[in-house]
Amino acid sequence: PVRLVESGGASVQNGGSLRLSCEASGYSSNYYCMGWFRQAPGKEREGIARLRYDGDTTYADSVKGRFTVSLDYAKKILYLQMENLKPEDTAMYYCAQVGPPPRDTYAGCGFGTYGQGTQVTVAS
Repeated sequence: PVRLVESGGASVQNGGSLRLSCEASGYSSNYYCMGWFRQAPGKEREGIARLRYDGDTTYADSVKGRFTVSLDYAKKILYLQMENLKPEDTAMYYCAQVGPPPRDTYAGCGFGTYGQGTQVTVAS
């Protein structure tokens, strides 16, 4: 089975930067669509960035222009570069890839496999 492991979460000040990493392992990692989701306390999980196999990217309006998703295919690591972080970015961040059964549909992809999450806290 595919396993996704996120890292890089931390506590930062308003305006700070972080880079999250997601390492994929296991047979048949599916790179058709990979993405990042986040869930803040008391809120539903939301998709914030999607990278498709052809390089196409989609971002939520709340992070557009500040976050960048990329994939090192050789290392099987998905990244999320986050700039100009704001307190409202505080959440648990999860990487995800398509897989049945889909649990969330975001930007045209049915995501079904998630990592355990990494916490990002932005102090005001």
